[in-house]
Amino acid sequence: MPKSGLSEDQQQRMVVKWGQQPEVRARYPELKLLHHIPNERFCTPQQGRLLKLMGVRAGVPDLCLPVPRGKYHGLYLEMKTETGRATEDQKWWGEQLLAQGYLWQVCRGWQSAVQLLQWYLELKEGRT
Repeated sequence: MPKSGLSEDQQQRMVVKWGQQPEVRARYPELKLLHHIPNERFCTPQQGRLLKLMGVRAGVPDLCLPVPRGKYHGLYLEMKTETGRATEDQKWWGEQLLAQGYLWQVCRGWQSAVQLLQWYLELKEGRT
């Protein structure tokens, strides 16, 4: 069981819930663009094939913030529990995103994701 007792899904929901608080939105209105990329597959083999044809790819990060800051085009977060580890597919996506000018980070626990989002949104706007 994770240290906090929260699953990866629960950790992610905590990040989204934090970003929807009025006082947080007032400070960081860009968080309205934070979204989950639904890449999980709990489906039949037929549905899985259709989803793959539609562009579902293993390892795509959990959360995306399509807002440029500093030298980055946007931010991708891979959510994990405090003890969770990224898969090889997730690491591959991270390497590719970094190479394309995005910031990608594995966040272990919702607090680390919140800290990263705050840090990122405090960077100078746009790409420098």
